[in-house]
Amino acid sequence: MTALTLSTSSAAALRADAVVVGVAKGAKGPVVAVGAEAVDKAFGGKLAAVLETLGATGADGEVTKLPAASGLKAPVVLAVGLGEVPAKGDGYDAETLRRAAGVAARALSGSKKGAFALPVEDTAGAAAVAEGALLGAYTYDKTNGNAKDAKSKDKNGGKGDKKDNGPLAEVALVGGKPRDKAYKAATERATALVAEINRARDLINTPSNLLTPAAFAAEAVAAAKEHGLKTEVLDEKALTKGGYGGILGVGQGSDAPPRLVRIAYTHPKAEKTLALVGKGITYDSGGISLKPAGHNETMKCDMSGAAAVFATVVAAAKLGLRVNLTGWLALAENMPSGSATRPGDVLSMYGGKTVEVLNTDAEGRLVLADAITRAGEEKPDAIVDVATLTGAMVLALGNRTFGIMTNDEAFRGTLHEIAEEAGEQSWPMPLPSHLRKGIDSPVADLANMGERMGGGLVAGIFLKEFVADGITWGHLDIAGPAFNESGPFGYTPKGGTGAAVRTLVRLAERAADGGLG
Repeated sequence: MTALTLSTSSAAALRADAVVVGVAKGAKGPVVAVGAEAVDKAFGGKLAAVLETLGATGADGEVTKLPAASGLKAPVVLAVGLGEVPAKGDGYDAETLRRAAGVAARALSGSKKGAFALPVEDTAGAAAVAEGALLGAYTYDKTNGNAKDAKSKDKNGGKGDKKDNGPLAEVALVGGKPRDKAYKAATERATALVAEINRARDLINTPSNLLTPAAFAAEAVAAAKEHGLKTEVLDEKALTKGGYGGILGVGQGSDAPPRLVRIAYTHPKAEKTLALVGKGITYDSGGISLKPAGHNETMKCDMSGAAAVFATVVAAAKLGLRVNLTGWLALAENMPSGSATRPGDVLSMYGGKTVEVLNTDAEGRLVLADAITRAGEEKPDAIVDVATLTGAMVLALGNRTFGIMTNDEAFRGTLHEIAEEAGEQSWPMPLPSHLRKGIDSPVADLANMGERMGGGLVAGIFLKEFVADGITWGHLDIAGPAFNESGPFGYTPKGGTGAAVRTLVRLAERAADGGLG
């Protein structure tokens, strides 16, 4: 991962491939942001005018490169847009700084060192710039999260015909105050957090033939050994013995058998316990209810919820959070074959409920139901499941916002607030009681499908049926933001994004601080 250093040097004196400054959109043209004073001085106080001549406006995400003036150690100045100038007395919010730093890091791909002289006025600003720069510098070039290179090398040692400069090697944070304990702690948290988001991104981007349920489970076991976590892996025999009909039913059509992984972090002074449940469909063909052409190509990402849960538990361990955190990874591959579950089949779920499978492409809720029931047996203070669950949620909220559903109105507000704090877009969604009747079945306790309209809400209502009485529960449908099929933006790459990791880590921190009630 890209290295992060805190620098006390002036932006003008720091040796780097480029110095990054912020420029905002003012009423009369671009305005150079706080942090760039030394760079502006090198331009005789006319940096804003030079940028305007080059067509810069300060718009959010805009990048302008120009040769450095004499007096600067870096040969290039990279000005990144911050959007509108904030109101007098206000600074730039954390998400603006994250996005700007991410854009700059992507623009400096292939460089050895970038000096980031963005407006860092406190520890929150330093953390935001660090997060954004490290997230923006991410590139995927691995086959399964290890050191192997996924891109075939040509006989000259290059990576085929396509030029790949690799990520920015080092981010030097100007104004970072390396001797200040608060600044150091804030940026160390950012580094640990981003490392785990990037772990999730690597897993999501890994081709499905390399990341089978067993391979995913092995990744979790290896990380657990490294970070002192406890793991339990239920293979197909243990799942059969335990009666996990949902996970088995989804996975029975594949030659790669399913797994249920329990990965747990505990703290001796913890007062709260959280259970996180992740949908881990390592490839989703739709099963017998086959997806139409054009909808299969990115289905390696259908394990993004499990990746987020796995990354969050490891992040909690790295940060030493005073909370007990258990992750449940419900892993299966949904394939059509002679042994696959058929539409109309009835599955006996873990815990005894029966489900009529009307659509085998509504498989995520089946594996989650088993894991939610099992997680509830340990009586945590709250259960939160995370899943790329429904296309309906993408239609409702778009590609950058995840939906939040809960059995507790206050908890729904808390999750939305936490996501906002973490810089992730979310929206509270209802669970209308009138939709429950739609999942009644004449041959089982319930069906896995209901009314077509409000399908994302129906999925949430289905999951709610498997939450034990008295347990607070939340459901995050990350189908939109989990995988970016368009071009990169801000600090978000193309491909796996690591959606929900920041929210879940912030939730764990809130629980550690006693903030969940």
